[in-house]
Amino acid sequence: MVGFFSSRRFLAIYSGCLTLIFAVTVLAGFARPWWSATYDQITVRRINVVEPDGTIRLIVSDKAEFPGLYLHGKQIQRPDRGDSAGMLFVNDEGTEDGGLIYGGHKEAGAGPSSFSHLSFDQYDQDQTLVLGASLDGGKRTSGVMVNDVASFPITPEYVAAVEHVKAMPQGEARSAAWAKLNESYPQGAERGFFGRQKDDSVGMSLSDAAGRVRAVLTVKADGEPVLRFMNAAGKVTKEISGEE
Repeated sequence: MVGFFSSRRFLAIYSGCLTLIFAVTVLAGFARPWWSATYDQITVRRINVVEPDGTIRLIVSDKAEFPGLYLHGKQIQRPDRGDSAGMLFVNDEGTEDGGLIYGGHKEAGAGPSSFSHLSFDQYDQDQTLVLGASLDGGKRTSGVMVNDVASFPITPEYVAAVEHVKAMPQGEARSAAWAKLNESYPQGAERGFFGRQKDDSVGMSLSDAAGRVRAVLTVKADGEPVLRFMNAAGKVTKEISGEE
C-alpha cells in the first residue's frame, strides 16, 4: 500500500484532483455577482462608471482628478477645470453630456466665495439648461438659464482654437480673435433666465434668437415690481411699474 501512495499513478490522480478543486474554486469566484457587494463606506478620489465595452458614462471625482472634455471616447484637457470637484455626465458615444461642479473657500483677508453649477448639454454641443449659484465679494447670484446652442458639432480643433484665444492677453487682438472665431463658428444665445441678481433683485428675462433681451420682469430689492419691453436695439419701448 505504501508503494501505491508513492507511485506515479497516485501522484497523477492527486495532482488531477488538486487541479480540479482549484478550477472549481476559481470559477465559483468568478461566477459570484461581484457587483452585488455591499460596503458601509468607501473612500476614493475618483469613480469611473463604465459600460460593459468600457465606454465611460459617469465620472465622480475630486478636484485633483477631475477630467477634461470627453468627445467620442477621447479626453481633451481642460485647464480651466482645475478648481472644482463634481460629476461629469457622458452619453452613449463617450461624449460629455453635462455635469455638476462645485467649490468654495475663504482666503485670508477676504470674504468667502463659492459656486455650484449643474448643466445639461445638447448632443455634441454645449449647455442648453443650467442651474447655478455663486457667492463672490459678498454678492450672491442664483438662477436657471435656458440657452439655444450652436448647430455645429464641437470638435478637438474647435476646443483648441477656443483655448488659444482664452490664453491671449486682454486687448484688441484678443477681442478681434474672438470675433473671428465666432464668425467661423456662429454661437447660440441665452434665451431665458430666472433668478437672483447681485443687486438683491429677483427677476426673469426673455431674449430673442439673437440673444437680445426683449422683456424683463423684476422685483427690486425694495420690493417694487417693474415690467419692461425692449426693441431689437435694446431701447425700452414700454415700462409698467407696480405703482401704476
